[in-house]
Amino acid sequence: MKLSSEAFDRIVRRAIAGIPIEIRRHLDNVVIAVRKRPTREILDQLNLPPGEEPLGYYEGTSLMERSFFSPVDYPGTIFIFQRPLEEICQTTEELEEEIRITVVHEIAHLLGLDEERLGELGYD
Repeated sequence: MKLSSEAFDRIVRRAIAGIPIEIRRHLDNVVIAVRKRPTREILDQLNLPPGEEPLGYYEGTSLMERSFFSPVDYPGTIFIFQRPLEEICQTTEELEEEIRITVVHEIAHLLGLDEERLGELGYD
């Protein structure tokens, strides 16, 4: 599957709109950015096996690390990576669901959950 940037962005918007409001409300101060692929810096930081790419990535300070005495200067960003998502999906419905799962996974990082806890919850 390979979509134009515009078509992919429409699917991202639909996927985010389909996330339950009690989870989606955490996106109020978060930027959603679509990139074709992760940067080398992101790949290095995630320390993934060669040839493996993330579907998404949260960059910012988790809510657990924030405090009234040390406010965050900028909003966090959830990156959605178009090509890796397209490579694992066969239909637009599957792609929309995978994007929804990816965004929820990254919101969990915003909330301070680590990969181990996400795995326990079924979001690995």
